[in-house]
Amino acid sequence: MKRFLYTGFILLALGLAAGAQTPEQRTPRMSRGGDRQARGEQQAGNNKGLPELTVRAQIMNEQLTQEVGDARWMRVIYRDIDLTKEKNAPLYYPVQEVNGMKNLFTTMFQLVSEGKVDVYKYLPDYESFEEDNLLSFKDMLDNFSIFYEEVPAGGGNPARYVINASDIPSQEVRSYIVKEAWYFDQNNSIYDVKTLAICPISYMISDIGEQRMPMFWAKYEDIRPYIKNNYIMTSNMNNAKTFTVDDYFRRRMFDGEIVKTENLMNLALLQYCPTPDSMLAEQQRIENQLKSFNDSLWIQPDTTVVAPDKKAAKKAARSARTSKKESGVTSDDNKQSKPSKAEAPAAKSSPARSIRRR
Repeated sequence: MKRFLYTGFILLALGLAAGAQTPEQRTPRMSRGGDRQARGEQQAGNNKGLPELTVRAQIMNEQLTQEVGDARWMRVIYRDIDLTKEKNAPLYYPVQEVNGMKNLFTTMFQLVSEGKVDVYKYLPDYESFEEDNLLSFKDMLDNFSIFYEEVPAGGGNPARYVINASDIPSQEVRSYIVKEAWYFDQNNSIYDVKTLAICPISYMISDIGEQRMPMFWAKYEDIRPYIKNNYIMTSNMNNAKTFTVDDYFRRRMFDGEIVKTENLMNLALLQYCPTPDSMLAEQQRIENQLKSFNDSLWIQPDTTVVAPDKKAAKKAARSARTSKKESGVTSDDNKQSKPSKAEAPAAKSSPARSIRRR
């Protein structure tokens, strides 16, 4: 009986202690719930976020940077990469993020939304990577009618823009313009190519039909540290993800058509090639120029000094005999062409035996 009374006194004391808390003391529990809600909105605004660059990643990016400013020869080429082609499909699929896999534009969009990469306005005649030509994230959303929810600024924090993953227009981006520089490095005696910038092209439906609209320019060196760990599947036959997006560009695994070269008049190929045949011929001419310049840098081997191959010599002799048979020269003709016995030179007589020895 005493045990039950002792237990009842303890429960009564605990109840009085809990009821003695003031509303101010119970407020932190509610604020912690509000903090959790705020953190949830922040994560939604960051689109799950991309990792920050470490010091090691920054140093590696600087080491991989190719300096082309001091090159004695350089040719700037603009290529149009059509993502509907099977060879360029690794940059387009998956359209939406699946099992941690995402395409190139989704990665670029998240980098811009988090402020980790600066993008620049697309100008029709030239591109400028100056600070005055920067494109804000809000302007990009408004220009291309991307749905978003704006969280007003407060507490010293800037305004945030929350975009659902389904509203990212990665499906409409079906091509890229890639600016690259072919150059000769006289210090290292190498002929190489460097990707300078990338511009995604969006195909939007309007009242007049489908329109091709360039979105912005982004420096390749700014996005390379993030895409060098983005593994992609490059073939339908091999499903192993052994290459990254950076490998895809550095190894030039894409198929891109030349649409412009840097020239004095700043003309695109379409401006002086009126027909598709002339456009194709001009593209082939530029490709041959790049290849011929590379061939002219090195001394070609002299084929007259190289020892002939025995198998090739036997093959040539066999083909010569075959050609003789086809021309009608038979073995009988060869016999007739031989000199007769009368015409043959007299055989050398044997020396006469000495009379003395007889």
